Amino acid sequence: MRLITWNIQCGKGCNGKTDLARIVREAKAMGDADVYCFQEVSNNFMKLDDGAGQDAILAALLPSHTPIFRPAIETIDRTGQSHGFGNMTLSRLPIRQVANHLLPWPEAGATRSMRRQALDVTVQTAFGSLRVVNTHLEFHSVAQREAQIQRLLDLQEEASTGAMAAKALHEEPYTSQTLAGSSLLCGDFNLDVSDPQHALIHQSQRSGLNYRDAWTLRHPDGRRAPTCGIHDRAQWPDGADCRDFIFVTEDLSERIVRVEVNETTDASDHQPVLIELAD
Repeated sequence: MRLITWNIQCGKGCNGKTDLARIVREAKAMGDADVYCFQEVSNNFMKLDDGAGQDAILAALLPSHTPIFRPAIETIDRTGQSHGFGNMTLSRLPIRQVANHLLPWPEAGATRSMRRQALDVTVQTAFGSLRVVNTHLEFHSVAQREAQIQRLLDLQEEASTGAMAAKALHEEPYTSQTLAGSSLLCGDFNLDVSDPQHALIHQSQRSGLNYRDAWTLRHPDGRRAPTCGIHDRAQWPDGADCRDFIFVTEDLSERIVRVEVNETTDASDHQPVLIELAD
């Protein structure tokens, strides 16, 4: 199973041009993934992509994948037009269940912030059901980001301890709420690998199955590839950094075949990250 996660910045490349077709071309060239997890997908926001419905465009560019777009931010203007901004997961594997979790957004005073989410899609793999959690955490507020991390860990603990398991004796829709304990958590976490908040996830000791950083498991003694700031020095004046991660639950650690970052593409200010899991 191959998965690529990428903060696509609404398809805006380092050349200032928006090109979703380029995003898809470069993602597919990196690896013909079974699952694509994109962050910063815009739907009808004029300032982001002239009001384009990017979810529909991406779905058309990947016709063999089932598209799931859920906004973290959704508004309706005076004309009745809806506007959305959030994450999108496209899967060639069968999708069993979808949940969209709006993450905590505690008061941050005058600090700039916006609503964040975790798009939770359960897919059927050769080795069983897998919850793919596609997220994008707060950039400006450390306190908000930590609250969001704790919520992600709560969700994983609930799923892997059976606390939210469906009761088979009930009729629909109650029987639709089965949660897979095995999970892959990916996206733009807006924290550096040296940040203590990274350790909150990678070193978590909750009940059930805990998340571990897939790069660290696969490259325990190797160089950490940067995932942003390589090509865009306007937004990243301090240079290359690593803020995009893939975490896997402990039961998947032996399945990791490879974890790679495409450091050459400048189709976004972030770099795509690929993971391959053995069947």
